[in-house]
Amino acid sequence: MVQLHQALVSMARKAENVGERFPEEARRIHYDEAPARSIRGVATQDETRDLLEEGIAVLPAPVPPEDELH
Repeated sequence: MVQLHQALVSMARKAENVGERFPEEARRIHYDEAPARSIRGVATQDETRDLLEEGIAVLPAPVPPEDELH
């Protein structure tokens, strides 16, 4: 479990936090309207399902507390 936590922290540190704009920004990246990069943020279950149905790869995962990301 510690290794999973460390992996999540590492991925979150490397990803740009786009917050609630996550679904919009994921689409922009997918459709080459924005630079490709790792992002993280917030999406509802419906938004996540819609992204997956569009063929946009997303990984719902808990994000470690902010104090562990710096």
